[in-house]
Amino acid sequence: MATDIPGMTVMPAPQFVMSTNGRRIATYSWGADDATPVLLVHGFASSARDNWVNTGWVRDLSRAGYRVLAIDQRGHGASDKPYLDLAYAMDLFVEDIVTVLDTYLLDSAHYVGYSLGARVGWQVAVAHPERVQRAVLGGIPDGRPLARLQIDQARAYADHGTPVEDKVTQNYVTLTERVPGNDLRALIALAEGMRLGDADPDVANPPTQPVLFATGSEDAILERSRALAEATPGSRFIELPGRHHFNAPVSREFRHGALEFLGDA
Repeated sequence: MATDIPGMTVMPAPQFVMSTNGRRIATYSWGADDATPVLLVHGFASSARDNWVNTGWVRDLSRAGYRVLAIDQRGHGASDKPYLDLAYAMDLFVEDIVTVLDTYLLDSAHYVGYSLGARVGWQVAVAHPERVQRAVLGGIPDGRPLARLQIDQARAYADHGTPVEDKVTQNYVTLTERVPGNDLRALIALAEGMRLGDADPDVANPPTQPVLFATGSEDAILERSRALAEATPGSRFIELPGRHHFNAPVSREFRHGALEFLGDA
């Protein structure tokens, strides 16, 4: 277990959990085992370190007395990175969360997710309501994650270095290359996998737990995220001033809003 020291959060070595279909999922833990648990789930092309440790989330949650768990989602960080699209169906991401909670002997936890992690969190909260006490869903897309990414252009860039012309795809490629250890081919397979099955959030069947939604004021999905919040009874919504989709996790307003919301439990 890692401990928090002034100005810095120590990154522990990953503890691996085996998924139901044989993939290794890297997990990390901070804080006392008997403290209230909070599970942190990062976005596409990020990692536990990039999304939650480097941005101060683990530090602030630890100082608030929580037991903090974080994972590298399949295809990311120290977790397995298969190149098969079928390895990234939404139900497998959901199963990974349940397996991690089971492995850590947790009946339930607070859930904090961003972007892809938020979409996974919506599904977990709906499919396994007994496992999620409260949820913080940041930058949550209303449809299938990564639906706007042009797969052919991303693959041509990965295979042959062909310049990417589509602006959205270019942003995702840049994001992928920013984080050490990312594998673009695995993340392309993930984007393909997100298009399989029934992955869209059903506004007619929203989470029943208390949920805090948070999205940047400059994020193209702002109004669609707000619509998901409006469809979720008893939810709250924070608009993060001056933030777009890729820098919202570093927002102090986001962190403080989440801490206040979790503290109301």
